[in-house]
Amino acid sequence: MAQDKFLSLLGMCRRAGRLQWGHDTCLQSVRNGSALLCVLASDASERLKREFRRAAADTTDVAYTSYSMQQFKAAVGLYAGVLTTADAGFAKELLRFYRNDSREDISV
Repeated sequence: MAQDKFLSLLGMCRRAGRLQWGHDTCLQSVRNGSALLCVLASDASERLKREFRRAAADTTDVAYTSYSMQQFKAAVGLYAGVLTTADAGFAKELLRFYRNDSREDISV
């Protein structure tokens, strides 16, 4: 299932040291243009989602997932509402798996 692959790839991204997490770190990477993909949890606050949508504008892909922060924690070992990656390979594959699973939830 694409969902399992998406979460597994997030875990691989973390283990490879290519994943950022938490509000301040992720916002900084989006604002300075280093983040290629921003992944938001479904239970992240609307304020957080709005803030990252504005910050990303046309520079960073933003995925509004159906995964909860608890599912992120199970996949990557971190309880966070937002994750980013600056690695082109991981960003491309995460987007591919996510688009295959749920096209209507992603904003690119």
